Amino acid sequence: MHDHRRALINGLLNLAIFLQAHPDVPASSSLTLHHFPNHDNDDDLRAEIDQIAARIGSEIDFEDSPYGHYATSVLFGPVEYRAVAILSTARARHDADRSYYGCIDPS
Repeated sequence: MHDHRRALINGLLNLAIFLQAHPDVPASSSLTLHHFPNHDNDDDLRAEIDQIAARIGSEIDFEDSPYGHYATSVLFGPVEYRAVAILSTARARHDADRSYYGCIDPS
């Protein structure tokens, strides 16, 4: 098992134990764990999400597709595992938006 995966699993288990032992500590009503594939092209990004969808028995979530995201997820009650590919159009739009950062002084 990969070290980062083992550390994540241990962290989640320790969080659950901590929350169980400290009912006075506020906690969110839901949690989403995101996975973002690390590829340079949309075909590879979509292929990885398709493979994950097949492994977890879910469909592609087209709700985010107008924003340039290709995603799938599985729910465990209020806990969600969500794999999201941010496609090139969305990355380009984000880069263009960020290119104006700091150029306008509203004061």
